[in-house]
Amino acid sequence: MKENYNYPLDLSWSTTELAKDWVRDAGNFLKENISSPLEITEKTRYDDLVTNFDKEVQEQLVSNILHHFPEDKILAEEDDEKIKFDPEIPHLWILDPIDGTTNFIVQKDNFAIMLAYYEFGVGKFGLILDVMKDKLYWCDSHKAFCNQKELESKKMSLDKSLLGVNSYMYRTNSGGLLDLSHQTLGVRIIGSAGISYGQLLEGKILGYFSNLQPWDYAAGSIIAEKIGFVTLTTSGEKPRFNCREQVFTAPAYLVSEIQKYIKS
Repeated sequence: MKENYNYPLDLSWSTTELAKDWVRDAGNFLKENISSPLEITEKTRYDDLVTNFDKEVQEQLVSNILHHFPEDKILAEEDDEKIKFDPEIPHLWILDPIDGTTNFIVQKDNFAIMLAYYEFGVGKFGLILDVMKDKLYWCDSHKAFCNQKELESKKMSLDKSLLGVNSYMYRTNSGGLLDLSHQTLGVRIIGSAGISYGQLLEGKILGYFSNLQPWDYAAGSIIAEKIGFVTLTTSGEKPRFNCREQVFTAPAYLVSEIQKYIKS
């Protein structure tokens, strides 16, 4: 475990436990302000939105990270100029302050805070907080959890399962996703990668397929790996972590079957 710059080494605070506290504090801040007026700004188009609370939560998390680990690098969604993912970076955090911003604005539900930590390009742990349901998905070096409950994957077949999908990919059959869905019981569309990963980790969907930026899948892919899932692009490669890509997370034992239908 890395050195903690502000805590004596005889304290039992690990980086993971610190990060869990930060994420829970940020979640409590959002719940306390869920009915507050929003300042909403369009980013790239009318449905790509950011609020003052996205920015405030990001500022809180970045401040916490740099206070304890001032030499670490951070890739954050709402930064105007983003650093590049690089396996040569010793300590890298990837964060999404509010995943599912449109849900946050319209539904006041189905949004998440996500934080992932990497050392030299290797994911060490991920955190996904389903804010309104108070469910924190996280992992240590070997196991995955929802709050304090250890998570386990159950072997399921495509024809008895549901998929979590991106609406555009599904309706346009991008990546062959519509073709794949015909081999299942159907699809579910939530509008938040973090919430979809939560459903995946709890066995409510068998796989998650979407067009994502690194901060959308970094935490989820690390946690899911602990219970036998893999994250790949629709072309069958590991994600590059430096652009938007069509990616999926699914059980390793089903990848070859999925790839009969999925295409780049």
